[in-house]
Amino acid sequence: MTETLTYDAVVRLAEADPAVVGLFLIGSQSMDGLTTDLSDYDLFVITGAATASGLERHHGMRSPMLDLNVLPLDDLLGDVVPEYVRYAFARSRVVLDRTDGRMTAFLESKRRLDPQRAFDQAAEVLDAYANSMFRSMKNLRDGRALAGHLDAADSVGYLLELLFTLDGRPRPYNKCLEWELEHHPLPGWDTATLLDTLGRITATADADLQRRLFAEVEPKARKAGHGKTLDDWGDDLALMRP
Repeated sequence: MTETLTYDAVVRLAEADPAVVGLFLIGSQSMDGLTTDLSDYDLFVITGAATASGLERHHGMRSPMLDLNVLPLDDLLGDVVPEYVRYAFARSRVVLDRTDGRMTAFLESKRRLDPQRAFDQAAEVLDAYANSMFRSMKNLRDGRALAGHLDAADSVGYLLELLFTLDGRPRPYNKCLEWELEHHPLPGWDTATLLDTLGRITATADADLQRRLFAEVEPKARKAGHGKTLDDWGDDLALMRP
């Protein structure tokens, strides 16, 4: 049975292990102000190619206070980790870097999306946002309150994806949304107003509020070059506009 290690113990072992070339934290412990008394440590141990590390046998260890992943540097730099962890890597905290800065630079690169990929992704999520909002408008109009509410909630998720993609950034996890916007606001949006609006739409599915928000999103999307995606909705845009 694998022994349970603490965060401090792993750091000490890693610092004394020449096979370990990097350590970094993701999650709440990497972002000042997000930790609670129950926050655990999500720690990545990065190993080199020359020799094996004794910490490799602890890969995948999960305990109430520590989740441990051991990954070779070549795999990390080869981008084998799933895309859904991009935001966690983007806001990670480097504890140890013996890679001449390559590990740190790779993690920092996750903060920005490839411009062409971001453009294509923005068109896709804009269409998804419009689709969910349009369905919400129709369902609320036709007396299907639950369906309209669920579609409104879906639209908020797509909208967040859109707004961050338009800014060339990965969307934060919901837990990190307020932290992200407080520390790195979205250009052209008032953080407090945006968060209040999204919260009210999620809670009430208010049709007028959804339309007013769409009226703010539409010109920004068009300015970013996504007019065709919106124009493809034709006359249906009238149901989404105030």
